[in-house]
Amino acid sequence: MSDIATRLIGQAGPRVVFLHGLFGRGKNFTSIAKALEPDFSSLLVDLPNHGESAWTDTLSYIDMADAVADTIAEVTEPDALPVHLVGHSMGGKVAMVLALRHPELVERLVIVDIAPTSGGASGEFDHLLTSLAALDLDRITSRGQADEALREPIADPRVRGFLLQNLRPTSAGYSWQPNLALLKDRLPVIGGFPSVEEIGARSFDHPVLWMAGERSDYIRPDDLSTMRELFPRTTLLTVKESGHWVHSEQPQTFVSALRTFLGRG
Repeated sequence: MSDIATRLIGQAGPRVVFLHGLFGRGKNFTSIAKALEPDFSSLLVDLPNHGESAWTDTLSYIDMADAVADTIAEVTEPDALPVHLVGHSMGGKVAMVLALRHPELVERLVIVDIAPTSGGASGEFDHLLTSLAALDLDRITSRGQADEALREPIADPRVRGFLLQNLRPTSAGYSWQPNLALLKDRLPVIGGFPSVEEIGARSFDHPVLWMAGERSDYIRPDDLSTMRELFPRTTLLTVKESGHWVHSEQPQTFVSALRTFLGRG
């Protein structure tokens, strides 16, 4: 069996696979998946080193993409292939590499607020990872206590709440589900993108929806040419009044765009 944890929501309709970003988990897309029922079934994936999925010794986009591809093929009935693939941020990069390396598994691709280039808020992520790793879990007896301890280094309560979903009680106390040490060590890889030579494919010729947050700076103006080199059938949609977390900040717009693009609008 796969070391990647998945959860299926819905039984009918075309299959949509969701890939989350750094610090996320498949559950982040639960409300979106339920909003797509009964027209679509959704597979929510915990990427390696996140959620319920296994930790690994190394991290690369090619390794993650191949592992997710194997999992999709393993848990999906043949008549439900190819799937629609949706990826946000880091998960968007995994989705792009997967589509390029395993085009037979992907019918339509949706990339949410990330580009196939190097860049992103690596300094911010380094700060967050350092802050989480510095939390003395031996002294933590509740999530509320952890929230209070992180209030100074991570001032935004929404960010703290999102991160604290990864804090889990165990028989020995509390522990982090993400592999913080590996993620911090591999932040340059997470912020980058593999070359065409590393990926082993030059383009994906199926329809692609590229969704950008109007108030986000994760996608730069000159990224569109790079995107269209790899994904020539790309349509760019900018979601108004949204930052990087398009699916949580503008869920109705996000679901409407998905339905339209995937053919059940």
